[in-house]
Amino acid sequence: MSSAHEAAVAKLVADGAGEATVAAFRARLEALDDPAGGLLPGDELQPLPDLPALDDLDEPLPEVAHEVLDRLVVLKLNGGLGTSMGLSAPKSSIEIKDGHTFLDVVATQVLALRERHGVRLPLVLMDSAATRGPSLQGLEAHPGIASDVPPDFLQSREPKLLADTLEPVSWPADPTLEWCPPGHGDLYVSLQASGMLDTLLQHGYRWAFVSNVDNLGARVDARIATWIAKHEIPFVMEVVRGTAADRKGGHLALRDGRVVLRETAQVPGGDPSFGDIERWRWYNTNDLWVDLRALRALLQEHPGGPPLPLIVNRKTVDPGDPASPTVLQLETAMGAAIGAIGGARALHVPRTRFAPVKTTDDLLLVRSDAYALRADGALEPTFDDDAPLIELDPAHYKRLADFEARFPDGAPHLRAARRLTVHGDVRFGAGVTVEGEITVHGPQDVPDGAILRETT
Repeated sequence: MSSAHEAAVAKLVADGAGEATVAAFRARLEALDDPAGGLLPGDELQPLPDLPALDDLDEPLPEVAHEVLDRLVVLKLNGGLGTSMGLSAPKSSIEIKDGHTFLDVVATQVLALRERHGVRLPLVLMDSAATRGPSLQGLEAHPGIASDVPPDFLQSREPKLLADTLEPVSWPADPTLEWCPPGHGDLYVSLQASGMLDTLLQHGYRWAFVSNVDNLGARVDARIATWIAKHEIPFVMEVVRGTAADRKGGHLALRDGRVVLRETAQVPGGDPSFGDIERWRWYNTNDLWVDLRALRALLQEHPGGPPLPLIVNRKTVDPGDPASPTVLQLETAMGAAIGAIGGARALHVPRTRFAPVKTTDDLLLVRSDAYALRADGALEPTFDDDAPLIELDPAHYKRLADFEARFPDGAPHLRAARRLTVHGDVRFGAGVTVEGEITVHGPQDVPDGAILRETT
């Protein structure tokens, strides 16, 4: 290992990281030495065949569902701040619909399922140091959410590396910017390093349903849980059929007969294959089901976590200053474990289980009447076919404050829309309706009650 790598490891050790966290970081550093190691060219991959579907799974008997769900934990990835929307608060604190935040909706979903099935079903967050305090405070609005295990554990962090020397960056102006999370593939090691994995197993929990906190379509389904228990499947990834809206994320493919997850950062430059949704039909939802006993056994064999492909993200050390030094962030994807765990399966699920909010484009859609929020926390689409595609001008809508200033009376009616594209600075009045495929150019104010209807 080079002196630059050793300096990075030493910095991590001095930060108090445990053996498993250090082992995982060392593995990423070693993978970095192979520039093409994490790349997945399209001409080396083959498409995945048909998959089992959620709609084909049997509805379990109530007593069977109770037995399995009482040993299930709901685990939400909650380490992110809303920086992509110009916020410094936890993303899960953003109001998503009808005065409810992401965290409110998740808590409501869990409480409703507990009551329906008469089970424990704890909610556990994987927090970062920045999200822990505000998120735990947010859960206090739902006093019944407490369970027999702690409500959260912390993800790990690692040094950012200078792109030109690979040494750990120093940034005295704000030392916190010298660190970054190692991607959500850190889940497995952080579960172990925090003691949460042992705690869950000691309390009789066998499985975890894992998803991003910003995907409100990700709810516990007793059919999946009992299918996994019956067939002793160690790992399941929920996937959806790709659409034009899947501009990010990752898809499944075969490489040398083995299932792999390919993320956008793993596509070589000049390779146009990633966007071929007909060839790469199955897109990762990041909704995962994990057998905790199987995970413990795997971590005993691989203390640094399952061997996951490296994802290298190039950033500036200060995300708000494009002139600051370029750094590398070494990450892995938790879904990539599908290629590292024997017996892992993929399951085709409807898109009702996949409603992530990554941008203000997504936020506008979910806040509109294209989705309805039920009393049990279910976020249900109201449109008939594919979700409307929203493209807002990032110069005016990327930041949440700018976005909300241009929709002061709430989202327009989008249930009958196919596509809404906004160029320039446009302010929408109250009760605006969009039908079909519409493009709006600014600067302009769309008046209250306007109907934007596609003309042929």
